[in-house]
Amino acid sequence: MSYLKFDKNLMINLEQSLRKEMLRTNQAGAYHCTSVVDCNTRKQHGLLVIPIPEMNNSSHVLLSSMDVSVIQHGASFNLGLHRYQGGVYSPNGHKYIREFDCESVPRTTYRVGGVILTKEKIFISHENRLLIRYTLVDAHSATTLRFRPMLAFREVNQLVMANENLNKECAEVPNGVACCLYPGYPTLYMQFNHKPEWHYEPNWYNGFEYIKDMERGVPYTEDLWVPGYFEIPIKKGESIIFSAGTTEAAPRSLSKMYESEIASRTCRSSFFNCLKNAAKQFYLKDKDGMFLLSGYPWGKILARNTFMSLPGDTIAINHREDYEAIMATARKALVNFMEAGRLDNRIQGIDLPDIPLWCVWALQQYAKAYGNADCHKLYMSFVAQILDYVLDNRHPNLQVQPDGMVRTVGTETPVSWMNGTLHGRPMQPRTGLLVEFNALWYNALMFGAALAEGDESLAESRQRWLDTAEKLKPAFVNTFLNDYGYLFDYVNDTYADPSVRPNMAIAIGLDYSPLDRRQRKSVLDVVTRELLTPKGLRTLSPKSFGYRPNYVGSPEEREMAMHNGPSRPWLFSFYADAYLRVFGHSGVSYLDRMLIGYEDEMTEGCIGSLSQFYDGNPPYVGRGAISHSTNVAGILKTITTLKKFNI
Repeated sequence: MSYLKFDKNLMINLEQSLRKEMLRTNQAGAYHCTSVVDCNTRKQHGLLVIPIPEMNNSSHVLLSSMDVSVIQHGASFNLGLHRYQGGVYSPNGHKYIREFDCESVPRTTYRVGGVILTKEKIFISHENRLLIRYTLVDAHSATTLRFRPMLAFREVNQLVMANENLNKECAEVPNGVACCLYPGYPTLYMQFNHKPEWHYEPNWYNGFEYIKDMERGVPYTEDLWVPGYFEIPIKKGESIIFSAGTTEAAPRSLSKMYESEIASRTCRSSFFNCLKNAAKQFYLKDKDGMFLLSGYPWGKILARNTFMSLPGDTIAINHREDYEAIMATARKALVNFMEAGRLDNRIQGIDLPDIPLWCVWALQQYAKAYGNADCHKLYMSFVAQILDYVLDNRHPNLQVQPDGMVRTVGTETPVSWMNGTLHGRPMQPRTGLLVEFNALWYNALMFGAALAEGDESLAESRQRWLDTAEKLKPAFVNTFLNDYGYLFDYVNDTYADPSVRPNMAIAIGLDYSPLDRRQRKSVLDVVTRELLTPKGLRTLSPKSFGYRPNYVGSPEEREMAMHNGPSRPWLFSFYADAYLRVFGHSGVSYLDRMLIGYEDEMTEGCIGSLSQFYDGNPPYVGRGAISHSTNVAGILKTITTLKKFNI
């Protein structure tokens, strides 16, 4: 029994199958993404999507899709599926699907009369190359496969219309052809392990519709260029491997390349392995270092997401070296900003006021996993540099007050992770004293002091950190803890925000909290009662003004809803930590049961991963980015924490 297997009944039901997407990456920024029936439903879908730093540091769709037809006795059966203008689906290749399995690699089994054909896709690690292996399992007469590639050559968030500006030439290469439609793009090499017969029939295919974009209220129709088609006869038991890449491949090497890559794959045979696989897909390693992408299909390299995701996406899956490599790249960027005010070319948002605080939190998780001694050796100087940088009020938008609290200005530009904007203005203008900022600051000071204990060279700094924390603790309680037993979201000179939001869960889930156990429990009770869902914590309580549970509608409507109701799974990790600190071992079984809600998502949305957020009300539909690093990291971190309690 496969963990991720879908039968014929689901696959032929487009209402169900089009909602399920699959994602594969090369851990260097390139990806393949589409629905499980291979019908592209959003403009970011494609067989080969690659970053092109020379153009705009964005990803670009080169090969959109490939229609494969089975030919017997002169009759052709197209296994492809597209949606055209007017909601017309053609051809209807999904009707031939008998099974879809993506435990190891995405594997589709088709049956056309007496023909049984399997299709498997795999990305070559750290190379812009997708391999698709077609195997003829059974056939009772001579069979030929026809391959018709559909090319886009565009940025992922744009659409292409039929035009005469493209380069229509196709150069012959070993067992295939090479195309480059527009200047500035790399050449796309389409090759096979068997010699094909190439038919040059250039034409535009018009009116492809992307239903997900239609639902989001953004442009959703485009045309694709088809230069021609390949034909290859295939015998029973034989495999044909197709390669799409930005460099020429040696046809004879494709079989060996495929087998070697499969051997290195993590089999997605459990909840944990699904998330582990998803976490590794956020890795991006290139000449500039190693990074974490915030998500797919349109995620970027963001400083906050990097530090929030790093422990879960590396330590929780036993990838210590990857943690250190990603932290080394991020450390360089943050140090450059602290010392010279320089922004980073790759990591966006390094100047945001909470970045130093989340960075120390990420370093704290390293210390918890591998010991204070190792952390001190690698990162003590970095931790000290961050704490002194903040304490000396050198950050342009994070000021330490006399009582130890940190203040920030967020009226013009969003400063926290609740960063939705409308018409250039923050949707949540959180400004002044933010609850999670100050909780993270207290935690950072106390962790830094613990890490520096016994280090005589830091004795003076350590005492300064402790003195600041000692002042901050009562100031935090007096400022944020209200008469109703929960925490204000932010407080400034004119306003204390009473909205019940999940930022208070961060405050009670940290190792060092300004709140005592009784106060933590009081806040936890409110969070449980008003924010907890099977998919994480709501971003706003249903009882609070402005609650919008569903991330749907026009771009403006979605932006207004983003942080005003939908749930975030990553927040559950702080909730779980808080619950264990209040209830200890007795809370483990409860939290284990809560994980069922996330495991259910392994066969929904993006198969084997977690969406960016989920509706705040039942049935808690996944929305936004189909695979999101902070959510995957948060649940992985929780699973690992609970395992330690169960040992």
